Amino acid sequence: MTDTLFYQVAVQSPLRRLFDYLPPKDASVQLPTGVRVTVPFGKREVTAIIVSSSASSDYPSDKLKPITAVLDSSPLLSPILFDVLLWAARYYHHPLGDVLASALPTSLRKGGDLPREHLWRLSTLGKGLPTNALPRAPKQQALLQLLQQHESLSKDALAAAGISTATIRNLKKKALIEDFTHTITHQLFDTDGATDILAESPLKLSDDQQKALERIELHNYHCYLIDGETGSGKTEVYLQTIARVLRYSKQALVLIPEINLSPQTLARFQARFTCPISLIHSGLSEHQRLKAWWAAASGSAGIIIGTRSAAFVPMKSPGIIIVDEEHDSSFKQHEGFRYSARDVAVMRASRENIPLLLGSATPSLESLYNCQQARYQHITIKGRHEGASQAVWQLVDIRHSQLNTGFSQTVIEAISIQLAEGNQVLVFLNRRGFAPTLMCHDCGWVARCKHCDAHLTVHTNRPGLHCHHCEARQRLSTTCPECNSQQLNYLGQGTERSEATLKALFPETEVYRVDRDSTGNKHAMEDLLSQINKNEPCILVGTQMLAKGHHFPGVTLVVVLDADTALFSTDFRALEKMGQLITQVAGRAGRGAKPGVVMIQSHHCEHPVFELLSQQSYAKFAQHVLAERQLSAMPPFTNAALIRAEFHHGGEAFGLLQSARAFLENQMSSSPALRYLGPFPAALEKRGGRYRYQLTVIASERRDIQPLLARLCQWLEQNKSARKIRWSIDVDPQENI
Repeated sequence: MTDTLFYQVAVQSPLRRLFDYLPPKDASVQLPTGVRVTVPFGKREVTAIIVSSSASSDYPSDKLKPITAVLDSSPLLSPILFDVLLWAARYYHHPLGDVLASALPTSLRKGGDLPREHLWRLSTLGKGLPTNALPRAPKQQALLQLLQQHESLSKDALAAAGISTATIRNLKKKALIEDFTHTITHQLFDTDGATDILAESPLKLSDDQQKALERIELHNYHCYLIDGETGSGKTEVYLQTIARVLRYSKQALVLIPEINLSPQTLARFQARFTCPISLIHSGLSEHQRLKAWWAAASGSAGIIIGTRSAAFVPMKSPGIIIVDEEHDSSFKQHEGFRYSARDVAVMRASRENIPLLLGSATPSLESLYNCQQARYQHITIKGRHEGASQAVWQLVDIRHSQLNTGFSQTVIEAISIQLAEGNQVLVFLNRRGFAPTLMCHDCGWVARCKHCDAHLTVHTNRPGLHCHHCEARQRLSTTCPECNSQQLNYLGQGTERSEATLKALFPETEVYRVDRDSTGNKHAMEDLLSQINKNEPCILVGTQMLAKGHHFPGVTLVVVLDADTALFSTDFRALEKMGQLITQVAGRAGRGAKPGVVMIQSHHCEHPVFELLSQQSYAKFAQHVLAERQLSAMPPFTNAALIRAEFHHGGEAFGLLQSARAFLENQMSSSPALRYLGPFPAALEKRGGRYRYQLTVIASERRDIQPLLARLCQWLEQNKSARKIRWSIDVDPQENI
């Protein structure tokens, strides 16, 4: 190795640059791209990843330090996945070291080892003994013979063979066996045509399902949008497609939007397949996540199920990627590395040259637009699986109605009828807590968060006033802090209040609240689902957690309490999100043998959005919203990015974005093809004690916006005032722009 070789490494830091290092002092061969190394970084040693090497450096070699240690003999990430991560860093304008770290479990980011196991083997002395060397100690002889037949065995394997810890200890004392640790080596998942991968027979497909299955080409990249109403059997198409992939000894990656969906998804897949399945999400312990990650990376897991971060999990032999509920905003990371797992999956499938399935009953407008542009293939599955009937929609006009804490008499009577018939009812209200506002009746004082421009929410389950934005909490007072009046009123309602109301109205019926507060404990959601799936009469009241992918065959009535909020939102995506959410919630009704009813309470039943949705035509609704987007030149017909800035003093954050806009306009002037909006205060201007502002860039062509953002990043990193202000760039934002 020559003295002129330099390595460029990525360090997990907020800096958007690589760092040059000399080879390790004892290096004899060139280090490959992608391996982890330990390097001196400031006053500490950190784990870094080699990105490239070169024969020259912009820095004098006598100013550079050598790599301290090499942690891997070969890269942990495949060349294709490594390239996808490089693309993601460029596309989302995020520091490469942070992006690469996101693809590794925490322990590996910190320089830890791959999963290791404790094994036993014969010592040098033990290898020289005959099989009958210990006739007076039959248990020890059995262990000796077992290790003579196997190179090494774990303690669990020995226990399964009937070998006790005492026997192991005695043989070790005689120096006939020894223990050691090494990296776990999994047997590559390989059907080889001899293994039956199915634990149960697949279901009979409808004509539409069969056509969908036949259209999916497995040996090249294609992106398919599987568009089927809730209950139409999209999951069965996934399962039968995966079975075909597994028979080629390939792996399948399935992305789901929420951790709470993982138990039922895992159970469904385990019931169908005999191959090992890995589950990856942030709720796992560090050790569990590392083992699951390594099972996927080493190829022993045939199927990997995971939430957003699993989009970057390595696979030994990738065969297909499936993104279920592809429209869900949970696939977009809203802090730090602001990537879209769905869009990353598209790029990854393209680079791996494997098929991608995007499934939804309410496809995103971006995916529908890509189908119109012939980038994706649109596959529609009509009707419900196995002949289940469509739910009947009913709009309930609540103008001039006397409401019982949010419930109209029409809805109360409908719930009573369904419960009397032994059915289950789902009540949807996308607002947790007891009441969103606490107000003094005498002086008008309102409980507000000290750190955010938001009201404090009243909670009675864990009594107090909670801020749902910064998680600040206050004691729930019985008197007004302004006038000492005891006339404190709870305004509006959340899931806790609805739960209390329903318990009072139907005291003989079990009421289950399903929201983030009630399912925060481990296994809480699984326990709730097990109770619900007994199909005994009950009422479910909850937030959008109930809308995502759950199968409740006993639910025959779905009630949407507050459907009007999105009609007046400043978020241009609000109508799309509302239509998706209501359609998804409505899809929980009538999934079993009994027909379903959907009741939507509204003050604006005549609104065209409700009219389209009540006709059970999400496709017409989506086309209506797409037409509005095209007229206003908003995504997906244009490309957007948000530049955010926040600081304890609002003027400085606002001033930074004013300077950023001036810089951008100097680079590329405003035109019909490129617009700058702002800076403006964020929808929630103050959050967590910081004042937040945003500048929006909207371009007709992506090729205009990307280089512009790259130059802006360089300018911001060199700007002295930006160093004390928290700023970020969000490409393809899903929040209000």
